[in-house]
Amino acid sequence: MKIRRIIYRILFLYLLVFGIFITSCMKDDFRPITEFNTNSRGVFIVCEGNFMYGNASLSYYSPLEKKVENTVFIRANGIPLGDVAQSLTIYDKTAWIIVNNSGKVYAIDIDNFKIKGKITDLVSPRYMRFINPQKAYITDLYAKNIYVVNPQDYSLTKTINIDDGSGKYYNHSSEQIVVFENKLFINTWSYDNKILVIDTNSDEVIDSIEVFKQPRKIVADKEKNLWVLSDGGSDYSDYKGDAGITKINMQTHKIEQSFVLPNKDNITDMQINKTGDTIFYVNANVYRFPINATSLPQKEWINVGCKTIYGIGQDPYNYDFYISDAVDYMQSGVIYRYNSNLHCVDSFAVGIIPNSFVFK
Repeated sequence: MKIRRIIYRILFLYLLVFGIFITSCMKDDFRPITEFNTNSRGVFIVCEGNFMYGNASLSYYSPLEKKVENTVFIRANGIPLGDVAQSLTIYDKTAWIIVNNSGKVYAIDIDNFKIKGKITDLVSPRYMRFINPQKAYITDLYAKNIYVVNPQDYSLTKTINIDDGSGKYYNHSSEQIVVFENKLFINTWSYDNKILVIDTNSDEVIDSIEVFKQPRKIVADKEKNLWVLSDGGSDYSDYKGDAGITKINMQTHKIEQSFVLPNKDNITDMQINKTGDTIFYVNANVYRFPINATSLPQKEWINVGCKTIYGIGQDPYNYDFYISDAVDYMQSGVIYRYNSNLHCVDSFAVGIIPNSFVFK
């Protein structure tokens, strides 16, 4: 009995010390909450952070005030965003942030940035696209599935298997989504060369279109064409080829034009303007061309010098143009804002590896 009492006392002291330690850690980890109210026009800037470091962040910039608020997610909610912020999409006054390596999607209020809900248990989510308030699609890098979710209750309703069972690579990863009529067009970027076409009524793959290797970005123009920017794979990989831009008719699924890029120098992003008639892309510098062009531009539109451009975007309200400089991919990135005359009217630091702009 004496031995048992001694053991109980030791256990009690252990639990007491452990409880004090945990309480101390909780106090140390407490993060104060900042109240935001950004109900005016602005732009979200998604900052990936470093893989496995858990330092992804979200910035918000007001062009009218020339004011940036960094790390708004953690400041508004008291918890870190997670590991690798991949993308953000806005639907019905809610911003949906996909956190790739954390396997989750946060829904936050677009004005105060507070969490409204989240979707979890995903493998490696990349991009999200809404069909209606009850149905949205989420792509994935490794799962070989596309998720169908109900955004109203944050539930996963089904998965679409896109694995064709061929090849020694992923076949298929899935990336960005363009919606046209009752079809989804999805690029398969990592170690792949396809545009998948999915019927939104049956949620089945109905076609596959081969393009240049590693289609990285897709946009749709006003003439019902899909434009595909492929980076060609790394020269240090055994999966490599020409980089290029492909034009696909979304009604017939036929390739109408293909342009080979003369070099593969930091091919990172492609965007289209509000009216759907001018395309911008990054190949070290920033280039632009009209959708009826018969060749790619020979001269850059913006010469960025020694900057490492990772993302671009055009403000749909005043046509200001934004570029993000990832610098060395380890320190804070820098955003440059140009007016329509290509004068740099502002620049500011944000989080690590800023990859995209979403205008509110």
